[in-house]
Amino acid sequence: MSMNEIESRAASLIEGIIMTPVDAETQLIDSGLVDSLSAVDVTLAVEREFGVKIPPSEIDVHLQSVQTLAQFIQARVHA
Repeated sequence: MSMNEIESRAASLIEGIIMTPVDAETQLIDSGLVDSLSAVDVTLAVEREFGVKIPPSEIDVHLQSVQTLAQFIQARVHA
């Protein structure tokens, strides 16, 4: 799976949860688009969609943007 495909799928998941369009560079947590409740929803959706678990202590790191989330997913999917 390519990085672009992962980014696209991750963006779609996030958009479905926060009901706002996002792109790869959109700051999710710093902008307030993703709060603690929606972060849990995103984490569960990523696990369902990609089979990748985000450790609770690392959620804020990997949900900074779609791009950082996609990089995390790609590293775990291809590991």
